[in-house]
Amino acid sequence: MLNERLFLSFRHVMYSMRGGFLVRPLIIALTLGCAGALLSALEEAMPRLSALAPTVVFPSHADPQVAQAVLTAIAASMMTVVSIVFAILLMTLTLASMQFSPRIIVSFARDRVTQQTLGIFLGTFSYCVAALPAARSVPQPFAPVFTVLGAMALALACVAWLLFFIHHISQAISVNHIVDKIASETEAIIDEIMPDPRRSNPMPGEDPPGPSEGEGSVSGDVSGYVRFIDVNRLVFLARSYGVVIRIVRRVGHFVPAGVPLLMVSRAERLSPGRCAELRGAFDIGPTRTLQQDIEFGILQMVDIALRAISPAVNDPSTAINCVDHLSRILIRFASREEVPSLRYDPPGVLRVSIPWRGFDQLVDAAFDQIRLYARSDIAVSLRLLRALADIAATIPEVEVRESLAERGRLIVAGCAEVLAEGELAKLRVRLSTLEQLGISREPPLSARSA
Repeated sequence: MLNERLFLSFRHVMYSMRGGFLVRPLIIALTLGCAGALLSALEEAMPRLSALAPTVVFPSHADPQVAQAVLTAIAASMMTVVSIVFAILLMTLTLASMQFSPRIIVSFARDRVTQQTLGIFLGTFSYCVAALPAARSVPQPFAPVFTVLGAMALALACVAWLLFFIHHISQAISVNHIVDKIASETEAIIDEIMPDPRRSNPMPGEDPPGPSEGEGSVSGDVSGYVRFIDVNRLVFLARSYGVVIRIVRRVGHFVPAGVPLLMVSRAERLSPGRCAELRGAFDIGPTRTLQQDIEFGILQMVDIALRAISPAVNDPSTAINCVDHLSRILIRFASREEVPSLRYDPPGVLRVSIPWRGFDQLVDAAFDQIRLYARSDIAVSLRLLRALADIAATIPEVEVRESLAERGRLIVAGCAEVLAEGELAKLRVRLSTLEQLGISREPPLSARSA
């Protein structure tokens, strides 16, 4: 149980390094702070290092007060810049979250340039503070000239990085950049949890087992969203206990404390210690993340699209951009072999049943709400039909293409209630292209070439 907790803690730290203003900035700040302390100590032990600093840059090699003044001025200016820049950044994020969606804050927190900017400025401050005690007048005057020269170089680097950061953040708050970044991160998660390409003749899916007599439940001890499930750990535990585990709350679900997380086939084999080990395979937190939750990336873009086509904003171009990137994600998902819902160990012996979001469920999550809210918007509805046709053109299974054509008919039927006949004619032309893909018994050209 201790090893499992260490594993989940390590994974949480590694994920935090990719998102959040804690781990990566702290590492950069500590590294530069240690560099300042070590360099000043090394310079005191090896006075010849001071001679490497040119007198043109630092003419007073023997005056500790000059070194103290330079280090103090750089440290103070760094904290001032950090305060001003990140106060403006937080205000920008607030406005962006109000304009687009509160969920995009997660995407901004994962931005490496922002994390590195905070780390470099705090690191320069730490460098100066760590080197400052070496510049002293008593008992023996000493000026860490080479260390001060390094602080001046860091200050110049911070000025250049500040200009780059302002340029970067001006681009990062544009909606096109935000949507593209969310789509790229979602595709990366798809590649991580679904690494195998889709087979030409996929195996039929197996139905998960239903409730059985003698099952015992393992409830969560905290409330929150299921962010990560260590399936391999559950398979190992199920084999060790000689049971079958049926997970009832998938990734992305909210689980109140006391509600069952999973069911175990033989309740008599459960003990408090074993229940704790099973709960340890779940990472539950206050917010959803992209660790295993593909749907969360889709919902972020759906939120942006719904705000864009609301009467208060009326920005169909942004909604169209979201639809384009949603089709990109679904095409990537459809090109990969889906994660198996049933895990066996050894072969033929079922150990774990875990629900995953399938293709049809993700298509509904991506397009259903947009379809309902865009019934009076011809441009967004046309793009929805094109997105469905693009997805259908990459899928060899006739049944899936027919389901996409049915969704296209729902779009046209909804628009028929509010749009004029001339506008509906455009929708029907695009729907006919989608229906031809749906009824064709030959695989699309893209699927055949793959």
